[in-house]
Amino acid sequence: GAIPSGQGSGFVWDTEGHIVTNDHVVAGADELQVSFPDGTTLEAEVIGMDADSDLAVIRVDPTLVDLVPVERGSMDDLAAGERAIAIGNPFGFEGTMTTGIVSALGRSIPATTGFDIPQAIQTDAAINPGNSGGPLLNSLGQVIGVNAQIESSSGSNSGIGFAIPISIVERVIPALIQDGVYRHAYLGLTGGTYTRAWAEALGFPEDAQGAYVHDVVSGGP
Repeated sequence: GAIPSGQGSGFVWDTEGHIVTNDHVVAGADELQVSFPDGTTLEAEVIGMDADSDLAVIRVDPTLVDLVPVERGSMDDLAAGERAIAIGNPFGFEGTMTTGIVSALGRSIPATTGFDIPQAIQTDAAINPGNSGGPLLNSLGQVIGVNAQIESSSGSNSGIGFAIPISIVERVIPALIQDGVYRHAYLGLTGGTYTRAWAEALGFPEDAQGAYVHDVVSGGP
């Protein structure tokens, strides 16, 4: 039978051959190949992976291809309503560009580890399977996020896509390049926002405010 293979997208981070993609794009892969727009296809090795932020760094030999790193944007200048451009390989169609707007900021999206990825960018730029790991750009062509997920009942684009924000990418990627891992801070508890509806059941005052702790991780922080 055919060898099972998957595909995703990515972008050049620096001139040393490091390429950013999603953790879920490279997870479980025995070997990796990167195809560049000029037709060059190179073997790549995994440098670091972080399932909690769904980011990974792979590396190609920088002497074999002309590498042009992306320009990075800033979350500070970003607002809902601004143009958003996604580039990737949806369904294997290489180098596809789709446009839309930044639909919302500050969304939380689930990682495969049970943690949430905070501050995600929601966009209606069409993101489909194969777009994962590709860049989300602002109108200046600067990377503002890494396209990661779609919200869909059918598995195809429904106008709700999510990107991991460049602010998280700029924290995680240098650590993956240097150490191969990123150590996240976490509280080690689960809970919810305290509401008046709970006051009677818990015997707390109605005007109390804060978080109600459900569970604390054993041996956690």
